[in-house]
Amino acid sequence: MNLKDLFVCCPKKITKKSYFAIAVNSILLFLAISIACSAVFSFHAYDWKVVLPYRSVFFTGWLTTCSISFCSLILSFILGTATALLRKSDILILRYIGSLYVEIIRGTPLLVQLLLFFYVIASFFHIDNRFLIGILTLSLFSGAYIAEIIRSGIDSIRLSHLDSAKAIGMTKTQTYRFVIFPLAFRQCIPPLTGQFASIIKDSSLLSIIGISELTYSAEQINSATYSTLESYFPLALGYLILTLPISQLSKYLEKRFKYES
Repeated sequence: MNLKDLFVCCPKKITKKSYFAIAVNSILLFLAISIACSAVFSFHAYDWKVVLPYRSVFFTGWLTTCSISFCSLILSFILGTATALLRKSDILILRYIGSLYVEIIRGTPLLVQLLLFFYVIASFFHIDNRFLIGILTLSLFSGAYIAEIIRSGIDSIRLSHLDSAKAIGMTKTQTYRFVIFPLAFRQCIPPLTGQFASIIKDSSLLSIIGISELTYSAEQINSATYSTLESYFPLALGYLILTLPISQLSKYLEKRFKYES
């Protein structure tokens, strides 16, 4: 094996050589991360012992972020799928409703929507649960972007596939279920992954309405200890732990649904 084989991308069929290359690259990556962490944690200007007593606060905030993100992921995907179908509907009023929702949400900042929903809409309907308000706002915001992702995936389906479905007598519902959705899902995996990761990171704005999620916890600890890096480094690490599995799942699904069209 020459040196080039260690750092060149592995071929489609993994061989013994490529397994060795993966192992070498993994070890090098682990060493690089270890050196970086060692440099950060051993630098004399940073006192990590100051934030150590607040580890339970970090963990509680991280669990809250997990809960909000998980609920928002599911709800926004359902809402986005429904909105994409509305925009493809033959009923004109339904199509206009879907388009109006997408344009309003995508044209305004999340922070403005969050404040408007919390101080105006939630107060009007007497909703006092900040956790619920945060989930609904995130879902409404992300649902508009997911709707456009799914709509573009549906529009990418070739007419030959639709003609084939009609030729064998499929109904419109069957065409969507067995032809359009499976093909569109494959096209939507990469942008959906990015959007799901954005939902997790956008949840940091919920601290503005007093939800004790991860960012809010880091801000409170920073205010109490005046240790900026020591407070926000675990914050970045916590979000990274949540977003990396989504990226890996995306790669698995792309391989799982990779076939000739």
